[in-house]
Amino acid sequence: MNQTKKRLLLVDASSYLYRAFHAIRELRSPAGEPTNAIYGVVNMLRKLKQDFPSDYIAAVFDPKGKTFRDDIYPEYKATRQSMPEDLAMQIEPLLATIAALGWPIVVVDGVEADDVIGTLVRHAEATHGWDSVISTGDKDLTQLVTDKVLWVNTMSNEKLGPIGVKEKFGVPPEKIIDYLALMGDAVDNVPGVDKVGPKTAAKLIEQFGSLEEVIAHAGEVKGVVGENLKKAADWLPTGRRLLTVKTDVELPFEMESLTERPVDVATLTALYERFGFRTLRDALVNKEDDLEKGDTPTRSDGSLFSSGSGAPAARASDSPVAPAQAGAPSKGGRNFAILNAGVDQVADVTPFVATRNYELVMDMEALDRWIAKLDAAAIACFDTETTSLDPMVAELVGLSFAVIPGEAAYIPLTHRYAGAPEQLPLDAVLAKLRPWLEDASKPKVGQNAKYDRHVLANYGIAVRGVIHDTLLQSYVFQSHQRHDMDALATRFLGASGLLLYTDVAGKGAGQIPFDQVEIQRAADYSAEDADVTLQIHGALWPRVERDAKLRRIYADIEIPVASVLLVMERNGVLIDGALLARQGQELGQKMLDLEKKAHELAGGPFNMGSPKQLGEVLFDRLKLKVVKKTPSGAPSTDEEVLEKLAEDHPICRTLLEHRGVAKLKSTYTDKLPRMVHGKTGRVHTNYAQAVAVTGRLSSTDPNLQNIPVRTAEGRRIREAFVAPPGSKIVSADYSQIELRIMAHLSGDKSLLEAFQRGEDVHRHTASEVFDTPAAEVTSEQRRYAKVINFGLIYGMSAFGLAGNLGIERTAAASYMDKYFARYPGVAQYMERTRMEAREQGYVETVFGRRLWLPDIGSSNMQRRQGAERQAINAPMQGTAADLIKMAMIAVQGWIEREGLATKLVMQVHDELVLEVPADELERVKPGVERLMTGVATLDVPLVVDAGVGDNWEEAH
Repeated sequence: MNQTKKRLLLVDASSYLYRAFHAIRELRSPAGEPTNAIYGVVNMLRKLKQDFPSDYIAAVFDPKGKTFRDDIYPEYKATRQSMPEDLAMQIEPLLATIAALGWPIVVVDGVEADDVIGTLVRHAEATHGWDSVISTGDKDLTQLVTDKVLWVNTMSNEKLGPIGVKEKFGVPPEKIIDYLALMGDAVDNVPGVDKVGPKTAAKLIEQFGSLEEVIAHAGEVKGVVGENLKKAADWLPTGRRLLTVKTDVELPFEMESLTERPVDVATLTALYERFGFRTLRDALVNKEDDLEKGDTPTRSDGSLFSSGSGAPAARASDSPVAPAQAGAPSKGGRNFAILNAGVDQVADVTPFVATRNYELVMDMEALDRWIAKLDAAAIACFDTETTSLDPMVAELVGLSFAVIPGEAAYIPLTHRYAGAPEQLPLDAVLAKLRPWLEDASKPKVGQNAKYDRHVLANYGIAVRGVIHDTLLQSYVFQSHQRHDMDALATRFLGASGLLLYTDVAGKGAGQIPFDQVEIQRAADYSAEDADVTLQIHGALWPRVERDAKLRRIYADIEIPVASVLLVMERNGVLIDGALLARQGQELGQKMLDLEKKAHELAGGPFNMGSPKQLGEVLFDRLKLKVVKKTPSGAPSTDEEVLEKLAEDHPICRTLLEHRGVAKLKSTYTDKLPRMVHGKTGRVHTNYAQAVAVTGRLSSTDPNLQNIPVRTAEGRRIREAFVAPPGSKIVSADYSQIELRIMAHLSGDKSLLEAFQRGEDVHRHTASEVFDTPAAEVTSEQRRYAKVINFGLIYGMSAFGLAGNLGIERTAAASYMDKYFARYPGVAQYMERTRMEAREQGYVETVFGRRLWLPDIGSSNMQRRQGAERQAINAPMQGTAADLIKMAMIAVQGWIEREGLATKLVMQVHDELVLEVPADELERVKPGVERLMTGVATLDVPLVVDAGVGDNWEEAH
């Protein structure tokens, strides 16, 4: 390669730190160390090296401490928050990793990374004639762009040359400093001109030519902008100076020293082991970590500007980093560090196929061709575009499919904007696709495919063969992470800059329905969704498949239960609207009565919905103590505060009761009747699988799992969930399931025997703790024992137990000591679980579901202790979640095999609710009990309490 063809690749590494830290939710090493920033940075470096093979490379970091800009303006960067603790912990191991990879790391004391980069690229261009690539998310560095300097946005996959800068910002690179000075820089706390944003700044520079001329002609600018320009005129030259990247820094090294070093395999292997980057470690050990070099894409004139994907990034703001090496050479009074570093594969990332061979299907010939591809595919991805997020009312706008990475199709069906081209008939398309969609032998994958199956079911199509779902793969693999498609694409493919829904449909009040989106734009978005989902599956499924425990949770529980949820959601549940209306009136009257009582206790009327007025009543008029304050500094009046003050004044209990009644009325009696589906006459909730880290389902729109049952009013709400004429409601509930799981997990002899003998476990515990024969245990002692039993499985401390029982802490501690003395297996289980959680970073359910605990190694004591409590409870709660899901699969499978008319209509915590025709009741009730108790064998018997009634409350 001759000299003019050489390339310099500079990474604004400080910009990577925060972006990676915030873009990737917490990752932890087996020892509990945070690793998300390390993961993200190495991933991005790898992608950059792949996209821009270069002769000279460097990762440039900001130094620690002040720079010359602080001398110019002491408030420079003053608004930046200190580095988060979990990020600070990653700096040293990150530098060691980059160094072991072979990248030179540059830190110059007193000089920001921007100025080092500016000096290097200008020297490369002027002295050597080299091309340069600046990888950063910082728009300030676009001022350095020339025909030989390319700016790459590491977050959005954007690449800008001189023309691109002008198109993006409205000004050429040489005017970027003037543009930035007018706007100011909030991140660096550099003021600009008030009310001047990007468009106004570009317009002013275009009109007057430069910042100096804008200032000189400020009097000609009308309105508030002109006035603000005059006010800022004296400041603007200083602001411009702060924002100007220096290009003449005296650097204490030669540019030719910025060459890639050999990878330090031994150090890198040890680091990957430490971080838990198993895939990366294996590739390194097997010498498979060299990237495909390929040909460097170039323009016809041989320069560097080309196509090719940029690196994914995760940047927020720059961060000071200590010089990486003590005793390094210095020049001009500045410390300097340069370390060996390099780039290779990142752990658990499958390279993204960025080819976008997407077809817009507008005729039957193309449709037939794609159906043939679908029929022949080993697995195909499908996705729907619709008019609504509510699957029960959503109408199809289009369909997309992908069969191989980089290749996909979009079939527009009902785009209705003015001038929209003629599209294939909806009915005809669905008729042609129905055989493939309903063929269980044709493997399919989707991202949250339950939604798409709902939509197609609205058209009478029962989609079969959905054997994979990337949402559920991610949930099983890393339940504590985000599971949306964009997060998965970043985490497992290293992809970024994907089209978002808001990119094609707009935001907020200006957002248009998808059927109004221009067809080609819709095709780009939807085909990409299908393509990316297929690629995520290719990256993620092997990771789940190779772990037998995770494969079982995914294939035997999560995928089958998704189909059960689809049926259950479509079944819906019948409600008695008239009864809810009467209850609503009664609740309204009770609210008035409670409001009157509160006014009497307060000594006068006040607005109960006003925190300000309530605070005045509680703390000024009644002189109650301030328990805590809101972020604005006002005394808090939230429920926690009212609970703590309830013993000090009766008004607090009245306020709490009023809030409870008001919530019942607004959330259920008033809202539920409005949620009845127009065609089915039923309420259809949505059960989300991938929300709770423990595996539990969550219910939304409406939430049927949070109906309060501790009050008479709350229990009455369940009376409105009814069976139709000729049917009954059956409620089947696992009895004391988490305590039984505790007995199984701990293997405690006394606890196991109590359950095996069918004893009342709370009475048994009371007998043990209070040294009282079981027959003589009082109701108060049993209540205490119940609180102890359930409290301890949630990791409750003596302090928490004392608060729940209303007793002294020493007494609570004494009860706990007696409990653990009587049940030593429980104490051993808890300690064993804490140790395993600290060592692994996760705990497991009986069936192998992995429950991650990101804070288990936190240096923050409260977060760490909270994670330890989660570690104790999560296996019990997660195992209970597994059991109820297994029960759902068993019950629905039995219903279908037997051809029963019975419907599974709700799942709430450890309970299944069914709607059973009267003539099937004698068969279904014992059948459900048998199936639920038989889904698994534990060291204690599973017990199911089943009830029958005309409504849910009666059956429960």
